[in-house]
Amino acid sequence: MSDTSHGVGGLSFDQSKRGLPAEAGVAIALVLIIVVFELLGRILMNDSFLFNTRENVDAIFNMARLEIIILQVSIIGIIALGVTQVIITGGIDLSSGSVVGMTAMIAMSFAQVGEINGLENTRAVFFDLGWVNLPVIIPVLVGLACGLLAGLINGLLIAYTKIPPFIATLGMMVSARGVAKWWTAGQPVSFPTGGYAAIGKGMMPVVIFVVLAILFYLILKYTVYGKHTYAIGSNEAAARMSGINVARHKVLVYTIAGLLAGIAAIVLSAKNLTAQAGMGVMYELDAIAMAVIGGISLAGGRGTILGTVLGALIFGVIISGFTFLRLDAYYQEMVKGAIIVGAVVLDQWRQSRAAARS
Repeated sequence: MSDTSHGVGGLSFDQSKRGLPAEAGVAIALVLIIVVFELLGRILMNDSFLFNTRENVDAIFNMARLEIIILQVSIIGIIALGVTQVIITGGIDLSSGSVVGMTAMIAMSFAQVGEINGLENTRAVFFDLGWVNLPVIIPVLVGLACGLLAGLINGLLIAYTKIPPFIATLGMMVSARGVAKWWTAGQPVSFPTGGYAAIGKGMMPVVIFVVLAILFYLILKYTVYGKHTYAIGSNEAAARMSGINVARHKVLVYTIAGLLAGIAAIVLSAKNLTAQAGMGVMYELDAIAMAVIGGISLAGGRGTILGTVLGALIFGVIISGFTFLRLDAYYQEMVKGAIIVGAVVLDQWRQSRAAARS
């Protein structure tokens, strides 16, 4: 019996060339990593990585560990949502970590209280101007504006001066970090209002991450914006010939990426109740790694938000698993580097295999 079926116009479809989506492979990898840590925990620690082993708790799973896994990737995951869209267009964004540091410093400056334990907070950045105890919407809007402006500059440089994305965003990475250090001469900014602190309280970072992930999943899948994003990444020349305003769309994509970095900065500073110029260091590489692990092709034109979310979970499981096994932090950095290289190698292999099948 033939293995092919006929479609419109007599075109044949070979079932053998139909494979699982990239996200399925990432989900399987996630499960396997969890199983490995579970086995290592049983053997080396005489404890369970994922399941609850305390007799006085009825829950099957170790909910505290699950919450930590999700919490520790949620903020970088927000950045990864923007980085994903940039990479799909065939670009790259190295500035997001520095934009987080800059935005956190500036936004927190507008979120400070006027008094601490009954004493005037004279160290507030804008104390002399009376800009303390401001409504939470003000520092949030300031933070969003900072991220949006940084992304807009990236987009304009890349789209209209034809500077390679690597160089343009590298320049922004250095400049934004400089602004973060200059803003208060390197001094941390602390003591936010209760309204601002609530943004990062409890599981709120996870809620924000999930909502944004669902939003951009739907946008990329069902809107013209999403179709244009994939079209540009697949073949920029063909996209331009089909009538897509490539330059304008690139500006929009990088602006959204900057905006998401701004949101991440607000959530991070609210969660930590302080902002420092060194915030966000290496976040851009972690975000890129999450996207690539999730099946986003560095060549552009392929990948989904769902894949990025799964990639973020893999990162969270690995970090939490190493902590569970009581391995030193520098081992985590080594493994992160290996994961990034391995993900790129896997991406190249997938592309070569797809080319061979076509």
